[in-house]
Amino acid sequence: MIMPATRIHTVEAFEQFLSLPENRDRHFELIDGAIVEKAMPTEEHGLTVGLWITFLNLYGMERGIGLAGTEHRFRVPGDETNARQPDISMILETESPITTKGATQRAPDVIVEVKSPDDRIQDMRDRAAWYLANGVKLVFLHFPRQQFVEAHRPGHDIEIIPINETISGYDVLPGFSLPAAKVFPQTRGG
Repeated sequence: MIMPATRIHTVEAFEQFLSLPENRDRHFELIDGAIVEKAMPTEEHGLTVGLWITFLNLYGMERGIGLAGTEHRFRVPGDETNARQPDISMILETESPITTKGATQRAPDVIVEVKSPDDRIQDMRDRAAWYLANGVKLVFLHFPRQQFVEAHRPGHDIEIIPINETISGYDVLPGFSLPAAKVFPQTRGG
């Protein structure tokens, strides 16, 4: 749901909007100056996100690098009209302090977006392109009903990974190798 706007909202105005009591238990993003409410997740969406988080965090803990988390808002310094909130994000550099208020002031290294029933595939691909243009190194788009994952990387063609193949971490997550079926809850984790 896009909130009606007669003007472009800034990150500062967006933060004020989020602090209103009626918005505390809701999820919003600021996309090109428009305040957009995120859809309530389904069981399938939540389980899928949980599986991705599990495997990314196991990878991160084994290597002593960053952890993956859900629904972290981030913004790119200098961009006053965007505060994005991907389903999953992972910052690999462990020296940065963890953000405790507001949006993280940098783009994550890895993002996973899981298609909700109302999401359009092209909108998800446009979102991935925005992420890559703003510093994200690897974006996975997960399509539960279609049973495939797309890998998006700067300077590379989109790679489509069917449920029966393996997801790679490429040079961003070296050694990360995951049978795609393990992040599709209908297969009960592969």
